[in-house]
Amino acid sequence: MSELPRVEIDGAAYEYEDVPATGPGAPLLFLHEGLGSAGLWRGFHRRVADATGRRAVAYSRLGHGFSDLPPAKRTVRFAHEEAATVVPALVEALDLGEPVLVGHSDGASIALLAAAALPVSGLVVLAPHVIVEDIGLRAIEEAKRAFESGDLARRMARHHRDAEVCFRNWNDVWLEPAFRDWDLRRELAGITCPVLGIQGDADPYGTAVHVEAVRDAARGTTDLLLVHGGHAPHLERPALVDAAVAGWLRDL
Repeated sequence: MSELPRVEIDGAAYEYEDVPATGPGAPLLFLHEGLGSAGLWRGFHRRVADATGRRAVAYSRLGHGFSDLPPAKRTVRFAHEEAATVVPALVEALDLGEPVLVGHSDGASIALLAAAALPVSGLVVLAPHVIVEDIGLRAIEEAKRAFESGDLARRMARHHRDAEVCFRNWNDVWLEPAFRDWDLRRELAGITCPVLGIQGDADPYGTAVHVEAVRDAARGTTDLLLVHGGHAPHLERPALVDAAVAGWLRDL
């Protein structure tokens, strides 16, 4: 069981970690990856908070970490639904004002959609998804094999209330035939805040086409950082990514 505090939204409890500010600047709201949680940022949010003095909040979506389980299976609209309902409710409940959204993978996709609709101060996206690529689907199919026949289920059970629910709500949606038409590019024009996009050059879940689409469509200034590594640049290249994010935030 998590020892993190919980906030209730529409009758469901979300765990979150809240690192207090030690200086000025808009708070940071961290949105995790498809199999992530507040705890699975592995301290990235705390490091950025320490480096910038900003308040940092990381939460676990329903079915992730030790938040409540979702009331129903997710649909292909899961990112839109989270961006339209949970993110603004969290911002209000935790008094985050106009935060900087920091998202990774699926959480980056949610952050993109939220930034297109909400008043935010900035946006950092690590390995975002804006379309469905064959390379990503192959990696997701490989993850399914690892969960069903390998040790992924056992490893996930250490970090989530119900590893089966967490995994299926991510994996099943991505492998839905209807999800092949999922495409966020038209909605990116709603983003007017400054953006930092970070992408690994050997990411099995996607290519640089995603951050490049953000650069081309968003109306705010967009900076891109391409790093050597895979799908989690903040974990694989922590010194580089920590410095890049902290420096970009200082220049906001």
